[in-house]
Amino acid sequence: MKHAASPAPPALAFDAAATRQAPARVSLVDRAYAWRDALIASPRFQRWAAAFPLTRGIALRRSRKLFDLCAGFVYSQTLLAAHRTGMFAALAGGPLGREALRGRLGLDADAAERLIGASMALGLVEKRPGGRIGLGPLGAPMVGNAALAAMLEHNALLYDDLRDPVALLRDGGDRLARYWSYAPDAPAPEVASYSALMSASQPLVAAELLDAYDVGRHRRLLDIGGGEGTFLRSAAARSGDLHLSLFDLPPVADRARAGLRAAGLEARSTVHAGDFLRDELPPGADLATLVRVLHDHPDDDVRALLARVHRALAPGGTLVIAEPMAGVRGAETVGAAYFAFYLRAMGRGRARTPEEYREMLREAGFGHVRALRPRLPVQASVIIARK
Repeated sequence: MKHAASPAPPALAFDAAATRQAPARVSLVDRAYAWRDALIASPRFQRWAAAFPLTRGIALRRSRKLFDLCAGFVYSQTLLAAHRTGMFAALAGGPLGREALRGRLGLDADAAERLIGASMALGLVEKRPGGRIGLGPLGAPMVGNAALAAMLEHNALLYDDLRDPVALLRDGGDRLARYWSYAPDAPAPEVASYSALMSASQPLVAAELLDAYDVGRHRRLLDIGGGEGTFLRSAAARSGDLHLSLFDLPPVADRARAGLRAAGLEARSTVHAGDFLRDELPPGADLATLVRVLHDHPDDDVRALLARVHRALAPGGTLVIAEPMAGVRGAETVGAAYFAFYLRAMGRGRARTPEEYREMLREAGFGHVRALRPRLPVQASVIIARK
């Protein structure tokens, strides 16, 4: 049986218009990129690539990726709907029949089927034997995970600001900026809302830091901007001899004292109230930590804070930074995409690269600066520096 010959790729001449606005001397690399971009943009080439066996897979993957970028908001809202309707909690005890699951979602039959089908396509739930529905590989981590649930709900504020992304880039955010606008004299409800979110989501980052760096080699730990003490409680579980110190704004410090007292850590902990953007830090710790703090602030404030940390640390002390960073392999979209827009909506700060932090740390007087490889860089990247 004779097979039809594969169509030849369409001829596409170099388009001089693609570089009309470029400088007079166009490099060969620029010409090559212009030719590639014009080729990929050609509907005729797209049809050929989708039909040719050797390029069909590439064309399909790129088409799917572009569609996923267009549909990403729908996917995120599917996850939110599955969470809010209790789908993950309903399946936590094991698979359910389709009708039984529909009855647990509080939706009419058509709406429930749409949500189940969408969740199945996204890997949140999956088919099981006997026509039942069970948790999928992306839905199982949502069960009982207060940190993920808190961030999922919090993202609703970001999505409000992203309704007009160009306006966000031009003018900044509104909803998210108001949420993060608390100050040393903020009212208690505002502080409570902020602190509760940070406390709920902190274990994700704390685990990465503590797995990457052994805090048990130190005697005194000072957690700067430590919120309600969630990280200190995690550190205490890793090292029974470590003295715990926390520094944060006065209303947050009050909540930290209560939390550490409730955890039975009052005897081995000290809480200091102050503003790390203006006040000197308590001296004497041989380990200081900045967990999800620096990316919230502009460069000048970060440089000043790092200098304060250097002054406060005991000779030979260590600083550990854990937070989302840009340009990290395995987490490229976290810093360069998600946090770029998130921090714009928040109204301050930016995700920096490890190289930028190295330079800032050296300016502050630190030496032996190195990045550690966390298990899940999507959660946080870790850098250590010694005085």
